[in-house]
Amino acid sequence: MAKARTDKRNLLQRRVASFGHAFRGIWLALRSELHLQFHAVATVVVIGLGFYFELTATEWMLVTLAVGTVWTAELVNTAIEALTDLVSPEYHPLAGKAKDVAAGAVLVAAFAALLVGLFIFGPRVLALLH
Repeated sequence: MAKARTDKRNLLQRRVASFGHAFRGIWLALRSELHLQFHAVATVVVIGLGFYFELTATEWMLVTLAVGTVWTAELVNTAIEALTDLVSPEYHPLAGKAKDVAAGAVLVAAFAALLVGLFIFGPRVLALLH
């Protein structure tokens, strides 16, 4: 009985530690990656606009998915770049391809998020200007 309780506690400690590692990874990327810093500022602006324009629940879900997708793509891109630099310090065409494709994924996600933003915020901003 005590062994089972200890195993559960160790499992919980490992789960908590894994969240800590994940948050540390986000923080390290945010401190070192200029593009992620840009996305962080954009996220704050979008959240502010969302509150200002009183988005519906559906609009918040779409904005959240768009922002989350961009952040995910950027974090994966950062990881791929770091790992590629580690295993291929000298230029190699496949290493360059991996980095370019990962960067392309960020571009696709950012463009899709921009479209979501234009659909949701565009009419509201235009209404303010007129």
